Amino acid sequence: MTSAALPANKVAAVAIGRNEGDRLKRCLTSLTQQVERVVYVDSGSRDDSVAFARSLGVQVVELDMTRPFTAARARNAGFAALMADEALPEYVQFVDGDCAIVDGWIAVAVAHLDGQPSLGLVTGWRAEIAPERSVYNAMCDVEWHRPAGPITACGGDMMVRRSAFEGVGGLNPDLIAGEDEEFCLRLGQAGWGLERLPLPMTSHDAAMTRFSEWWQRAVRAGHAFAQIGRMHPAHFRAERRRIALYGVALPLVFLAGFLIALSGRAFLGLMLSMMVLMIYALSWLRTMQGLNRNGLPAGKSAHHAIFLTLSKFPNLIGVLTYHSRRLRQREMRLIEYK
Repeated sequence: MTSAALPANKVAAVAIGRNEGDRLKRCLTSLTQQVERVVYVDSGSRDDSVAFARSLGVQVVELDMTRPFTAARARNAGFAALMADEALPEYVQFVDGDCAIVDGWIAVAVAHLDGQPSLGLVTGWRAEIAPERSVYNAMCDVEWHRPAGPITACGGDMMVRRSAFEGVGGLNPDLIAGEDEEFCLRLGQAGWGLERLPLPMTSHDAAMTRFSEWWQRAVRAGHAFAQIGRMHPAHFRAERRRIALYGVALPLVFLAGFLIALSGRAFLGLMLSMMVLMIYALSWLRTMQGLNRNGLPAGKSAHHAIFLTLSKFPNLIGVLTYHSRRLRQREMRLIEYK
């Protein structure tokens, strides 16, 4: 540990991962330099993740993989391990194993929580380490940068007040995605404040280089929109409406136009199909303009907008997957994209 590491009775850290390799080494090294106590929760890694964590003096919790793995279950297990120690931390920094904590973040976040007792958690900005490697990494980099100030939800990298975490019962282990957002919603409902500080918090390595990885990630997002939307109907409402419009209604109108054209009314059928294509084009244009207004160069905005427009189709698959599992009373198993 370095001299700058904060004591275990003030703050501790929980990292989660599976086969993260060098990314986990970056993660744990960055944590041990700022926090005295770190718990790493491993979900069936086949690489040297567990051995490396132990070599740093990090406590390791290995999940029972006979039960379905979720990130929420892993974070809860890490928190439980911290609570088994005599020196209970006031705050817990959660971080994914593919992220490294920015130097100095822990001390700043602790000081902010100390000064704002009404806050249940604080988060900061996440950034990709290699956004130039692929358009998928670049889209993640844009996605991570959200306005600072009071918030209603955030991602899995967050520093949480122990009493707030305990008060809402931790994260929901049945959620395969979006568990962090759902946790934040319950924190807010319990009266806790949430804030994003205008500071770098973590550096992330999405390592997405293939279209199939991006597609599966979008499927998982759709599953979260549906599952969390069923629990909190007001949340993700706009996302579900966009999926219904662009993933279901418009394709059906396009198909109707095609069938009408085949029936002999070619002009009417063509007009219907062309109208649908124009609506998709307008959606792409509006998305591109929004990205451009937020500072993304025009060329990149146009490229990213293509994928964001297309994303409604894998999102729809995720929605249907959730409802199929629910109706058949199947377990909500993780949808992995890497």
